[in-house]
Amino acid sequence: MSKRQIFDQVSDMETQIGELYEQLGDLKGKLSRLLEEKHRLEMENHHLRGRLEQADDDFQEDEVVKDSHIPGEGYDNLARLYEEGFHICNVHFGTPRQDEDCLFCLQFLSKTK
Repeated sequence: MSKRQIFDQVSDMETQIGELYEQLGDLKGKLSRLLEEKHRLEMENHHLRGRLEQADDDFQEDEVVKDSHIPGEGYDNLARLYEEGFHICNVHFGTPRQDEDCLFCLQFLSKTK
């Protein structure tokens, strides 16, 4: 092998090493961007999970508050009927009361409060 061929072969290897080094640099940049994006997405995911848990807790608190609220329109209508002199209990529902309180009706009213 002549000196010229060896020199050309070394030059070709140097060119190939340069191209590989450039490809390695590009790959390193892409990996760096991917790692940064992964970290950003993990942080965003963590914050979103926190917000979701907070929203879930708020929703559960709202459900408890709704369940413990004062009864609504139906209760008001039954209380009004009782005050007008009608039974609202399941024993004598809708029949007129005789100027006396009905224990069944009163118990029903106290349950719905």
